[in-house]
Amino acid sequence: MKVEKGRNIMRLFVAVLLEELIKDCLCDVIEEMRPYAVRGNFSRRENLHLTLAFLGETDRLDAAKQAIHRTAADPFFVQLNELGSFRGRGGDLYWAGFEKSTELFSLQENLVKQLADVGFVLEKRKYSPHLTLGRQIQFERGADIQRFQKVLRPLNMKVNKISLMSSERIQGRLTYTELDSQTLQ
Repeated sequence: MKVEKGRNIMRLFVAVLLEELIKDCLCDVIEEMRPYAVRGNFSRRENLHLTLAFLGETDRLDAAKQAIHRTAADPFFVQLNELGSFRGRGGDLYWAGFEKSTELFSLQENLVKQLADVGFVLEKRKYSPHLTLGRQIQFERGADIQRFQKVLRPLNMKVNKISLMSSERIQGRLTYTELDSQTLQ
């Protein structure tokens, strides 16, 4: 958390936190990837999550809380089922994804509307639900995503809560902390 002229600036995002079984599976995939990585940073177990909206640096914690408490949706299930990557200059971002879910996209759209209603300006980029497994990853020759896809088990997870999270470096480690949540009902 930064303090600017008496204001507490926090880096905030809204996420779906993961069940332990999903984290176990994702950690299995990461451990399969790790020996083939020449360089890069893999996500720590406690930081695995599904981002719904990134708010960035703000001092508007109360407004963010207000928005998540206005976000309504029924609980629903999603299935973890794929791996992929996004190209990057210093290496690729590797991710795990869920099957396309109308309920997930509806929840995210509702959340974005509530955040906009309290004054947040968010990216206009199309929502692409994914869980980051590693950033700036470069693999040795011969290692490809198909090798790692075999480790990923299709698993269902119930989405019944959204969480307002802070992101900060604590003793050099990226740390995510749940600040508030809204149960879906």
